[in-house]
Amino acid sequence: MTTGLVYALIGAALSIGLAGIGSAIGVALSGKAAAGVISEKPELFGKVLILQALPGTQGIYGFLLAILILVKVGLVGGTPIQITDAQGLSLFASTLPIAVVGLVSGIYQGKMAASAIAMTAKKPNMSARGMTMTAIVETYAILALLVSILMYSAISI
Repeated sequence: MTTGLVYALIGAALSIGLAGIGSAIGVALSGKAAAGVISEKPELFGKVLILQALPGTQGIYGFLLAILILVKVGLVGGTPIQITDAQGLSLFASTLPIAVVGLVSGIYQGKMAASAIAMTAKKPNMSARGMTMTAIVETYAILALLVSILMYSAISI
């Protein structure tokens, strides 16, 4: 295995790993709030479930980029190809936006979702507003994914 391929694989692992950690923490934070609400108001399950699920998207974005890299280097649906160190480092660099922003935004989206769940517990008709506020945090993960994909697309192998 070439060093370039190792760099690319480390990037793919960071992409899914860090974004996944952010999502797991965010979903857990909002899940704790949701469990408290549902224990007293089980009829709000559907509304709080959506809010709890929102922080999980960062992990999906990291997974998407990791799969794109694995396909590009031939580890999915092909034979591993030889890539230079520069190409491997470039692929590694393309993972950094979604890895770092996915980690941080997943956690903060979970905190926002927990607040929106508390708001929904008090005023169930406000859940859509809570979803909107929670989704605003998502904007930065989407922008990071876009930058990662643009960087990835610029790398010719």
